[in-house]
Amino acid sequence: MTSSPANRWIAAAIAAAAITPVTASHAQPTTEELLQKIDDLSQKVLVLERKLEIQDEATQTAVKSSPVVKASPKGYSIESPDKQNVVKLRGTLHFDGRHFEDDATPETADTFLLRRVRPTVEGTLGGIYDFRFTPDFAGGRSIILDAFATARVQPWFAVTAGKFKVPVGLERLQSANDIRFVERGFPTSLLPNRDLGVSLGGDLLGGALNYSVGYYNGVTDGGSSDAIGDVETDTAGDYAARVFANPFANSESFALRGLGFGIAGTINSVTGDPVNSLLSSYRTPGQQTFFRYRSNSTTSPGPYADGERLRWTPQLYYSVGRFGLLGEYAVAEQDISRATTAGLRSDTVESTAWQVAAHWFLTGEEEAFKGFKPNNVFSLENGTWGAWELVARYHELEIGDEAFAGGADSFADALASPRKASAYGVGVNWYLNDNLKWVLNYEKTEFEGGAVDGDRPDEEVILTRVAVGF
Repeated sequence: MTSSPANRWIAAAIAAAAITPVTASHAQPTTEELLQKIDDLSQKVLVLERKLEIQDEATQTAVKSSPVVKASPKGYSIESPDKQNVVKLRGTLHFDGRHFEDDATPETADTFLLRRVRPTVEGTLGGIYDFRFTPDFAGGRSIILDAFATARVQPWFAVTAGKFKVPVGLERLQSANDIRFVERGFPTSLLPNRDLGVSLGGDLLGGALNYSVGYYNGVTDGGSSDAIGDVETDTAGDYAARVFANPFANSESFALRGLGFGIAGTINSVTGDPVNSLLSSYRTPGQQTFFRYRSNSTTSPGPYADGERLRWTPQLYYSVGRFGLLGEYAVAEQDISRATTAGLRSDTVESTAWQVAAHWFLTGEEEAFKGFKPNNVFSLENGTWGAWELVARYHELEIGDEAFAGGADSFADALASPRKASAYGVGVNWYLNDNLKWVLNYEKTEFEGGAVDGDRPDEEVILTRVAVGF
């Protein structure tokens, strides 16, 4: 048994006191008595040392079993000492403003609104089982946005089940705190958002290749399952797949590390009806509906999805230094039917959308698809101003001619819904720190068709956002 230096000094002092000559008023102890006293004191010292060791062991055990509490710009967490069990608290708050500069949009569209109010609880159990739960309280409603669990069996094999983003659209896969514009581009209008399902995926070749395959309930273009009560409403679910490559992620060439590209898609057989058409409408960057299929009435049945729905999208991003680029193309093909006086009219409508978006940090930060960080924070005291970023993009959405064929028997009214929307936007992002961002965008959208006298009037809108994310 070992003893600390302090304990050895205590024992030595006691022993010295025991053998120090007593005063003249007492008789000198015998050698046998002194030895007995020394032995008794040694036993007491050993007992004291053991008590101290037990106390130290208890303290160390308590430290090893105590949870580790952390607070950082990425959120707040509690984790076990072995880091196998973690619970994190995160949040997103987006306060938006919309002001329309054109004369056609109703004045009531000018508004402030809470676009996103999302607390998030996520974590890991047993080192390999991840989970996330995210409600959203924006827009005067309460929904479950994300609720899923993932088993990371191997880096190349993970199983996810629940409600989550369908891994198809590139910009859709960016978190709301990482997107560069207030609203996502037109390609996301054709691709699925969140849905309930099961997916398999993972990283191959040391992270150079990522894949995902899954089966989901199925949602309309740009839609989420919460719009239909988080249940399946058609006759078959969506099969979805995605392959995305970062071939130069570990390259010595700095100019190529930020390149990623891939392709994704979904396929489904959809059967709607005139009342529940399972067809989508589409919105402008100012969130005004510009295209919708004909409505159903007792005298004029509306069109409805009636057959295969195929979506596919090639995509890429590229970043080097302070410059970043995102490109995305999307195609949605939908079999549609409508009962007319001449009989059942059926056709396949093919809609397409694409965008190219560029972003550049004025203040020298390195661009990235997600997870970028300002070099300094806004502080009048220190004379620092955070990070400033310029953004620009062009995006289009075009509805197939099949939607407008047939005159009065067409699926969409050419005098009310444009065939095409083309938009360009510019903006500036101010990152005051890791968690606070101010966004200012100007978007102008031009239309082809959609009015009795020709083209629907242009939309011009100024969008702003105060974003809090941690």
